[in-house]
Amino acid sequence: MMTDQPQKSVTPEATIDTSSDPGLITQLGMMTRALLQSPVRRTLALLGAGLVLVIVATAYGQIRLNSWNRPFYNALSEHQLDRFLEQLGVFGVIAASLLVLNVAQQWLAQMLTLKLRQGLVHDLVRNWLRPQRAFRLAHAGPIGVNPDQRMHEDARHLTELSSTLGIGLLQASILLFAFVHVLWALSSNFALPLGGLRLVIPGYMVWAAFVYAGSASLLSYWVGRGLVSRNATRYAREADLRFSLVRVNEHIDAIALAEGEQDEERRIERDLTAVLAAMRRLVTGLTNLTWVTAGYGWFTIVAPILAAAPLYFAGNLSFGGLMMAAGAFNQVQSSLRWFVDNFSTIADWRATLLRVANFRRAVMETEELHQVESKIALEEGEPKRLLLEEIEIASPAGCIKLKERHVEIKPAQRVLITGEAGAGKTLLFRTLAGLWPWGSGRIVHPRAEEILYIPHRAYLPPGTLRELLAYPVKTERFSDADCKRALTRFDLQRLIPRLDETSRWDQDLNDEEQSKLAFARALLHTPPWVVIDELLDTVGDETRERVLDVLGSELKDAAIIHIGGSRNRRALAARVLHLIADPASRRLTRATAVAA
Repeated sequence: MMTDQPQKSVTPEATIDTSSDPGLITQLGMMTRALLQSPVRRTLALLGAGLVLVIVATAYGQIRLNSWNRPFYNALSEHQLDRFLEQLGVFGVIAASLLVLNVAQQWLAQMLTLKLRQGLVHDLVRNWLRPQRAFRLAHAGPIGVNPDQRMHEDARHLTELSSTLGIGLLQASILLFAFVHVLWALSSNFALPLGGLRLVIPGYMVWAAFVYAGSASLLSYWVGRGLVSRNATRYAREADLRFSLVRVNEHIDAIALAEGEQDEERRIERDLTAVLAAMRRLVTGLTNLTWVTAGYGWFTIVAPILAAAPLYFAGNLSFGGLMMAAGAFNQVQSSLRWFVDNFSTIADWRATLLRVANFRRAVMETEELHQVESKIALEEGEPKRLLLEEIEIASPAGCIKLKERHVEIKPAQRVLITGEAGAGKTLLFRTLAGLWPWGSGRIVHPRAEEILYIPHRAYLPPGTLRELLAYPVKTERFSDADCKRALTRFDLQRLIPRLDETSRWDQDLNDEEQSKLAFARALLHTPPWVVIDELLDTVGDETRERVLDVLGSELKDAAIIHIGGSRNRRALAARVLHLIADPASRRLTRATAVAA
């Protein structure tokens, strides 16, 4: 089992390059597949069907409300009080029905947003935490930076915008088809006088609505088309700022001891400046777009009256018919103007979709993150034997390899793998664990035998101390006496009363105590194979003596592989292997297929 703690990269996110965008249809298909594979797919289908029914019923109610305009305003213009009161009663029935439908639509929309987020985040987390994927993605360049931002904030924003825009588009489409028929019937006999001729334009007001909304849509697209990239850049910069704040908070002790507050303040100010610059560009784009959307919005107040005026003054419409025509025109052009009214939101949605879809694509394609490089074969062989054959590890800094070309390790053996500083000892540790596959050669693990990997910095998961010792298996596997014995063996008996206490152990314990806990966990699990990454080189003399005593007694039958300095050779009575760095060969190249 691997107990390493993923370390966040401090590399800032790259600005989204929309030229590498695989396309809207591809991204939508990817997200649709994610939702179809989620456990909430049936609930999503039911909620979607319910929304369609409610929106269709609402459209019918709005048609009835629009038809109500004619008798109501005619009653007003003709001073008929009894008809006026009658139509008020009709209005009450229609309005009450629409109110119920509006409430139902709101509930269905909110539930749809909730289930969309559940399905999307479930898919992202499930694929991200497939064995070794998260680690490899973290070393894949800018796309692996801030995965928490992509799965939390970006996924939340994407599902909320998708629900809002999707329902709005569906409603606009249904209302468009419903009211086009009404508007066409009202203006079917329109004739435009030209000199002595009469030019008949069937459905004149429908064409007027199409021209009006179409011109607004084209102009909005032309003015606001850069908002997608500007929104994407802003989200990347926001993620960098959030990460900087979290990093400072997590390391505030070391920062305070070094009196580095001013230096950290400069770093945060730099990230904040980048955020503000991205926001300024976004503000400029939104301001320019507002000239179009707000301008058309104000003109819309009189546009339907102007469009219907020729019919009214020609005597083809009563005053009530004029109001009915104006209402139908408003519904049609409002449906057609959906793109205009939501352009900035669509740009925001598009940028968020780009980030989430590219992240999911990178997660799914994590095996292909590097070009032209072969992979080290990781196999399972016969029990009680671990083989390392012709191991060469490719890295961005060049090749790392074992001087000994064929290595066979058996139970109870002590092996020290050493090399000069910068030789890549941690990279070898990750390779033995199967986390870093790029290079050549073969690693054969003993079949069905547990290998415990102890990294240079111990990972202390959240939870109780008992859960920490048992991690990643269930606590029921180990008795209370076993846990107490492991703690006592490494002079941590003061923690015994806190076995079932939940705490941030990585903050409550100092580095030496955290290292002791890592070895206490190894003693508790008693694995037949233990691989240690330099940890014996960093602990104090007393702790080292305790560890060596445990390795020589309770873990005497386990094979111990320590990757570190040669100072432990005599203490371990170890067989020594040598790690060699060759910067001139097998330099790993980043793949260009995965965009940030």
